[in-house]
Amino acid sequence: MKVFLIGFMGCGKTTIGRHLALSAGIDFVDTDRSIEMQEGMTVSEIFERQGEAAFRRMEQKILSDLHNCSSAVVATGGGMPCHEDNINRMLASGKVAYLKASPQTLVKRLIQSQTERPLIKGKTETQLLQYITEKLSEREPFYKRANITLQTENKSIKDIVSSFQFSVFRNNIDTLK
Repeated sequence: MKVFLIGFMGCGKTTIGRHLALSAGIDFVDTDRSIEMQEGMTVSEIFERQGEAAFRRMEQKILSDLHNCSSAVVATGGGMPCHEDNINRMLASGKVAYLKASPQTLVKRLIQSQTERPLIKGKTETQLLQYITEKLSEREPFYKRANITLQTENKSIKDIVSSFQFSVFRNNIDTLK
């Protein structure tokens, strides 16, 4: 089975995804890293040189490529579920988990990584909070379609992975294989 982790940048998709995949003994796929490997440049460089629309097409192709994968934990880009018919495609081919965090928590997590993230590059803390709040309100209708929502604030990685396993698989992680 495939598990798609969705949520805003900084919510913990990559970190939680790696741990969840390791505990289940299945592959981990980070869609942003996969795109970077295929394109030979960072997400920031793709945005700068080719634009967001090109990046969104690349995301859609990665999602299509995952169709043949039988089991994996997939950390998606924050906007992936909100474009094309991606959320429906994820829901049709696996479980979808929304990793949720408040705008204030996301600012704390993201303020140090702005140069790596093209959509927030150069924003002040106040601008970043405003941006996150606005984007979350746009994206929440897509995120809320997930099979499960997991709060990531003030929880350890172990606790989040355990909550996911219990909520989705009733502690039977072998279901993922």
